[in-house]
Amino acid sequence: MDQVSKAKRLAELHVQGTPLVLYNVWDAGSAKAVAAAGAPVIATSSWEVAKAQGYEDGQAIPLEFAESILARIAASVDLPVSADFEGGYTEDDAQLAENISRLIASGIVGINFEDQIVNGPDLYPLDRQAQRIAAIRAAADKTGVPLFINARTDLFLGRGNDPEATVGAAVERAKAYADAGASSFFIPGLQEEHLIARICEGVSLPVNVMVMDGVPPNERLAEIGVRRISYGPIPFINTMKALELEAAKLF
Repeated sequence: MDQVSKAKRLAELHVQGTPLVLYNVWDAGSAKAVAAAGAPVIATSSWEVAKAQGYEDGQAIPLEFAESILARIAASVDLPVSADFEGGYTEDDAQLAENISRLIASGIVGINFEDQIVNGPDLYPLDRQAQRIAAIRAAADKTGVPLFINARTDLFLGRGNDPEATVGAAVERAKAYADAGASSFFIPGLQEEHLIARICEGVSLPVNVMVMDGVPPNERLAEIGVRRISYGPIPFINTMKALELEAAKLF
């Protein structure tokens, strides 16, 4: 499958009633294992990629090293690959466009792009984040690859915001991100079924939910309109626990 076809296939898999399920990976080996299990798409988790190499999340892993890992993943499977690219490793839009162009050149056809200021206390203002997404879309358009931009908001994750009071701001961000060229809207940290449903109803983009304690089961998420489900750090955590248990039998 050529790269443009992979990008189009990734977009097509965000289906109402049958969400795209992503069991996130961290290197070429884990990508090949998940592909062999029948996954239609491979997606990384920045947390997993960092932890697998001994780094913390939050762009601590050097950009060139992260890019080399993503390129190996893309070269190792004949499937669409979406990369968790955090905040793009820069504040500068021209540099962001260059970073995105390199990712696409390495075979990546989708990204997660978050609106928190990486390692900072706040989110980017709505207009500024929309500009950043627009810069990514423009860079992708120049390559001819219809990059799938999964625009993540961190309104619900680790900030102590009241979820009920924050939904309106999330919907506003989703609409601005869609206008800027985003392909889907990621709401990690939101657990309440009725609030997830409100966002699905209130935005035009496919909505992505991350599996965590308190989130409804996948079947229920499909019923309320979620079109993408991510497992985030869970695969790495489970794999490392299994490895530790097996190793402990020897010592």
